[in-house]
Amino acid sequence: MKRAVSGQYDGITLTMPHSPVCPVSTPLNRGNPLLPVLSLGVLLLMLTGCTDLAYYGQAIGGQWRILQSRRPVSDLLHDPATDPKLTSRLTTADALRDFASQELGLPDNGSYRNYVDLHRPYVVRSVFAAPALSLQPRQWCFPLVGCVSYRGYFDATAALHLADTLRAQGDDVYVANVPAFSTLGWFDDPLLNTFVYWPNGRLAELIFHELAHQRLFVPGDTVFNESYATAVGRLGTRLWLGRYGTATDLAEYDSYQAHQSEFLKLALRTRDELARLYASNKDDTEKLAGKARLFSDLQDRYRQLKSSWNGYAGYDNWFAQDLNNAKLAALGAYTDFVPAFEILFEQTGRNVVAFHTAVEELAALPPEARSARLQTLMTP
Repeated sequence: MKRAVSGQYDGITLTMPHSPVCPVSTPLNRGNPLLPVLSLGVLLLMLTGCTDLAYYGQAIGGQWRILQSRRPVSDLLHDPATDPKLTSRLTTADALRDFASQELGLPDNGSYRNYVDLHRPYVVRSVFAAPALSLQPRQWCFPLVGCVSYRGYFDATAALHLADTLRAQGDDVYVANVPAFSTLGWFDDPLLNTFVYWPNGRLAELIFHELAHQRLFVPGDTVFNESYATAVGRLGTRLWLGRYGTATDLAEYDSYQAHQSEFLKLALRTRDELARLYASNKDDTEKLAGKARLFSDLQDRYRQLKSSWNGYAGYDNWFAQDLNNAKLAALGAYTDFVPAFEILFEQTGRNVVAFHTAVEELAALPPEARSARLQTLMTP
């Protein structure tokens, strides 16, 4: 099973695939809440790549607990005991789910037709790591689905243990609290308390993004997958808000997008400056000193930027801890090709079917040709 997670990490809403447990490749398992989990347990003993049984065990256990806790949205909407605020959010989410399949060409299945209250503010914790003088993230590889640049845990204690181990080895480490995930269609992913109360525009973007992962996923190409899903999320949200959103919805989403764009520009500027520093001929002592200065400059630039935001403080938590190479590496890799997909949508006449077809043709290309084509799309 390949799982992808996405959502808001300490203020910055981005998306990224979550570390998988051993994949299940038989169609028998799709849509059945019990067979996939049983099959995963068997595969743990069969697949030579699945040697970390403790890791895979917590992943299976966490997924199973979510499956066992699901309640159909339709039941909750007809239950007079359901909190009115939750009823309102589930009604909106149900409308978004219909729109995703009927208007955006996204899978028509049971995902986001159920609800789970996890009684915590996140679903998994993902650990990112990078060397002290590099922005190249550490990789973890898994059978059939390739390598990813983080390791995700339902077990928070295990995540923190890995983070401590990596820090002791000299790495920069970032532990992200992740409020949403997708199993890429292996299970019917539920709505969660960790994101269902988000404003309408952001809720729409997340649901459309995760369903895009279910429609198309290229093993081993995180940048392609995440950029595509991010573009689908944003484009779909604009279409939905344009048809059904209120003026308040539109204003909130515009503000959110503007703040995120300014934040990313600020953070990625520092990433580029650090990349030049690490590639220079300076010795390690000079590089470490330069690194400290650049992160201090980033803090100063954020304070200046925030002063123009009329009290908005949505990224304060992001700057409060783990400001290091791992955190910047987690930002940059997942949005690089979003403009290319947005341009492709325009080139296909804003036709959803033609757009998905064009993306599938890109996905069929060899990795280097695929990246080159996306780069060409972004070239003026």
